[in-house]
Amino acid sequence: MFDEKLTAHLAELSKLEFTEAELAEMTRDMTDIIGLMDKVCGFENSVKPYTLDAVDYKDLRGDEYTDSYPSADILKNAGNVKNDSFVVPKVV
Repeated sequence: MFDEKLTAHLAELSKLEFTEAELAEMTRDMTDIIGLMDKVCGFENSVKPYTLDAVDYKDLRGDEYTDSYPSADILKNAGNVKNDSFVVPKVV
């Protein structure tokens, strides 16, 4: 499929430089990649892809309000607090 002449041409277009050994290795790699892509193209793809079923929202649990954790307990170990919130240094 790929020969060293084509690999050298593509390398020149890509502004890449290879030694003779690297060029031979790249040619082998490219031939392997093209062979793999030929196998991928041969896979049967007539099977319908998996799709998620539509979600019926009435079957989902309802939103229920619950009290949150007390702010005072959360902030008691904070180093710097202002207006019931953590104060952190500005990071630019």
